[in-house]
Amino acid sequence: MTLHLSQDADADALLTRDPFALLIGMVLDQQVPLEWAFAAPHELQRRLGRPLDPADIAAMDPEALASIFAAKPALHRYPGSMAARVHELSRIVTERYGGDVTNIWRHAVSGAELFGRVKELPGFGEQKSKIFVALLGKQLGVRPEGWRQVSAPFGDVGSFRSVADITGPDTLLKVRTVKAEHKKMAGTAGKRSTPAGAATKAAPAKKAAAKKAAAKKAVTKKAAAKKAAAKKAAAKKALATRSAGRAKSAGGTKTATKARATTKKKAAGRAATR
Repeated sequence: MTLHLSQDADADALLTRDPFALLIGMVLDQQVPLEWAFAAPHELQRRLGRPLDPADIAAMDPEALASIFAAKPALHRYPGSMAARVHELSRIVTERYGGDVTNIWRHAVSGAELFGRVKELPGFGEQKSKIFVALLGKQLGVRPEGWRQVSAPFGDVGSFRSVADITGPDTLLKVRTVKAEHKKMAGTAGKRSTPAGAATKAAPAKKAAAKKAAAKKAVTKKAAAKKAAAKKAAAKKALATRSAGRAKSAGGTKTATKARATTKKKAAGRAATR
């Protein structure tokens, strides 16, 4: 079955024939449009100049891989952290599954085991693990016993809640519509779950907090004004002290000059008498 996740023919062809590329796309499907995430493996392969290989990427210098992710246009909104996840994913696939990503699901005897293996991978939380298990079951025929149960609600028939149900532009639009509806319903449910009278009770508390903040601000402002006034007074006093010092110094000099003149006059008088 041909995958249609990136809505780009070449990128989707790579996702279809290379399960490792698909797994990388799933890792990157976070905080960016899904088309961007699933087109990234194809661009990563182009930048590397060789097929995507877990052992090859695991052996790369992490900083070199991060630089490839960050080169414009970046492969993700957060190229550094996502490059680190892909590097760690490659290491796990190489060391734990012999470099063959299909070994993650090929020998899983139950949906629970498959779910557990997927959840151990870097970047795969509860929800993303369910979505990937649902994608494997719905589009790639990987259906160990109980796969729908462990991937619910994404594994439900006709759920249209995730990439597991995207098979083309029409279903992509439908998935986005369903997601928007669920988000809206969740927001409405959150508002309805607020206990009766909670908003009324919260209003006085909010008002009291605002009043307290205003009082604190006023005290701070008053303290700052007092400090400024004290500083100004100190400066004025220092200036007055300096002025007084200069005046005293000038007076002392004048007195000394007068004294010297008097002494000189007396000396002249004595000389004349002789």
